[in-house]
Amino acid sequence: MVDTKAPPPAAFPRRWGALGFIALAQLMIVLDGTVVNIALPSIQRDLGISDGDRQWIITAYTLAFGGLLLLGGRIADHVGRKRTFLVALLGFTTASALGGAASGFEMLLVARALQGAFGALLGPSALSLLTVMFTEAGERAKAFGAWGAVSAAGGAVGLLAGGALTDYLDWRWCLYINIPIALAAGIGGFMLLAESKREGRARFDIPGVVLVTGGLVAIVYGAGRAESDGWGSATVTGLLAAGAVLLAAFFLVERRVPQPLLPPRVIADRTRGAAYLAVGLAGAGMFGAFLFMTYYLQVVKGYSPIRTGVAFLPMVLTVLVSAGGISARLLPKVPPRALIVPGMLISAFGMLWMLTLDPGTGYARGVLVTGMLFGFGAGMILPVAMNYATRGVDQSDAGVASATVNASQQVGSSIGIALLNTIATSATADYLAAHGRNPAVAKQALVEGFGTGSAWAAGILVAGALIVAVLMNTPRPEDQSVAADAGDAVEPLPAHT
Repeated sequence: MVDTKAPPPAAFPRRWGALGFIALAQLMIVLDGTVVNIALPSIQRDLGISDGDRQWIITAYTLAFGGLLLLGGRIADHVGRKRTFLVALLGFTTASALGGAASGFEMLLVARALQGAFGALLGPSALSLLTVMFTEAGERAKAFGAWGAVSAAGGAVGLLAGGALTDYLDWRWCLYINIPIALAAGIGGFMLLAESKREGRARFDIPGVVLVTGGLVAIVYGAGRAESDGWGSATVTGLLAAGAVLLAAFFLVERRVPQPLLPPRVIADRTRGAAYLAVGLAGAGMFGAFLFMTYYLQVVKGYSPIRTGVAFLPMVLTVLVSAGGISARLLPKVPPRALIVPGMLISAFGMLWMLTLDPGTGYARGVLVTGMLFGFGAGMILPVAMNYATRGVDQSDAGVASATVNASQQVGSSIGIALLNTIATSATADYLAAHGRNPAVAKQALVEGFGTGSAWAAGILVAGALIVAVLMNTPRPEDQSVAADAGDAVEPLPAHT
């Protein structure tokens, strides 16, 4: 009988050094969204892009990334997680160079789509490497604490980097910056990572790939269109309905095919399912609220992009303390919901603090408080939820389980940003209709809209806390291997391929 146990930590002796380079790759993925958003006005002016086409610079990336995540995860399982990680870094680097050198809209659009496609390979392969390298509970908590800190703080770091690069260099450096990061992660990964993959012949579930890619693309694109077209438009409702039907068909197909893209066993576990919901709901509430804080500082308070980035540094530090110091220490000792539920409630309170702001509110009493509460809560949610979303999964499914985490966050953030922005815009319009239109009223109207949207974000996080409290009834983790028996043998291969 073949031993299908996961390889022990000793099989990956250089895992702590490798963690730094894996986290660097994750930081690059998170940074890429924020820095390009900051540079968008400069890109539009320089390349002569119309207002109607401008959104596609962002949409091309999100559609490719969100639509291909599950396929990317399964490729990592079959082809090899290290090999997929390195190829994805090379592809992401090439796409970033192409985008930075873009001479027109079409060239930039292709580059952004390629970034999204290679990002869909990079994200799951990186997280699955983390999953198979760290199986002992205490080590795993520390590793996921670092990963969660990068994921939660990366947006604010990207805001600072994007502002500095745009103000002092050129928008093209918002894409070129990925090249040295990817090269460093690639060299380090090549030297320190050991290969692991699913044994046996690779058979890809083509019907599943088509259905889930179509479903995710329809939902992500439909949510994006809702901001401009409205939730009741035929286009938006049609896209969301089509996405729901395609995903429902996908789950039905997965129960019947011999080698499914997303095996039902991955999401059937109650705790793991609750973790996926936690990541999705946290993305829905937090990404929209982060957008409101950014708009408040730049539009209402008149901060420059780089000053806005500096204003978020205390939040970044709070995330690092919460994720790396508190969550990493407590996770091996307490049940996961003992961290995720308080984290969601603390972040929700931070969102509600936005209701106390007005155009004249100082930084120390306003965004500083909101950001630190938000960051402290995020540091308790993401590392723990991501840990349990991949904990105990068959090692042969590590890539697709990791991809499901990323897909949950991508879909949640896309829907959350669109929904909360629509709510905020409606509240702003109602305030203007009731109080007239002059510059002073306009700023107050924006603040009212941001506050209303943040209150809804808080509601999403409270709902998430209740769901996790009910569903995630896992007891305190014990100091032992968290890997389940694998359905297929997973063998560590030599460190160099």
